Amino acid sequence: MKKIRYRIEYGVLLAMLGFLGLMTPEQSSNFAGKIGRKFGPKLKASKKALTHLKIALPGKTDAEYQAIISGMWDNLARIIAEYPHLEYFAPDVELAGIEHLKTALEKHGHVILFSGHLANWEMMAPCLLRYNMPIDLVYRAPNNPWSDKILNRYRTLGGKLRTLPKSKTGTRHLVESLKEKRSIAILIDQKYNEGIEAPFFGRPAMTSTAFVSLAQKFDCGLVPYRVERMPEGHFRLSFYPPFEVKDSDNQPIPAEKLIAEAHALLESWITEKPEQWLWQHRRWGNDTPKSGRMTNRKNSQPQPTEHLPPAA
Repeated sequence: MKKIRYRIEYGVLLAMLGFLGLMTPEQSSNFAGKIGRKFGPKLKASKKALTHLKIALPGKTDAEYQAIISGMWDNLARIIAEYPHLEYFAPDVELAGIEHLKTALEKHGHVILFSGHLANWEMMAPCLLRYNMPIDLVYRAPNNPWSDKILNRYRTLGGKLRTLPKSKTGTRHLVESLKEKRSIAILIDQKYNEGIEAPFFGRPAMTSTAFVSLAQKFDCGLVPYRVERMPEGHFRLSFYPPFEVKDSDNQPIPAEKLIAEAHALLESWITEKPEQWLWQHRRWGNDTPKSGRMTNRKNSQPQPTEHLPPAA
């Protein structure tokens, strides 16, 4: 039964992406956004999203919560519709704080970029590829192997980028990439039961320490980045000052401290544009809202945007 379901899901996804691929990037995104807004809020997952919103952003009105949920589904639907067009969006992506990435690359030779599932996070790698900055992408493969294959084809731009699935095999390739001084990108806002508890919107959230420990082990620059969805089908890609992963005595800074700082940065971005995050995903161990939230946010803004010439 599972194989049959997977094949049906794959067929639907293949037909849908083929149809969306016939449109212009803007038409595809706008069409999907309307569908997401109309049907998404009616799905059962919207109840989970509302629960999580009340945990993280208490005190809003019902209308404000519903507006965020509607915007979340709009954003999620657009992400799917933008897969066939990733390479076409890249030239128009606005860059900010690129000097932070350049500095880290000059100092370390390679970097670990980290962020969360914000806006369309898939836009980052195609954008950097245009400037001869290839990034290996760590991702969680969907359960359906056929769907994974087609999405990965789009994600890698037909094989121009390397992806590293979260698995034993993927971990081995990840280590090999870092040994080869290749840069990688990882999203840190998913629940990881084998990690450590770290505050996220004032509540403990199980988080992987891998992005910190790998940066320390392989002497990588640890650079935060943010993707934002902007008006009229545009995106902004911002890089922030690298995290120091070792102290003045060249000793590793505790992972708990660095993860708390990384979470605080993500919180500030999510709070600013909450509709651009995936609220339906379960991030906390206990989803019951409660009062008494810790606050520890920072949002050091990158310098004004900069457009780079395309790579030769």
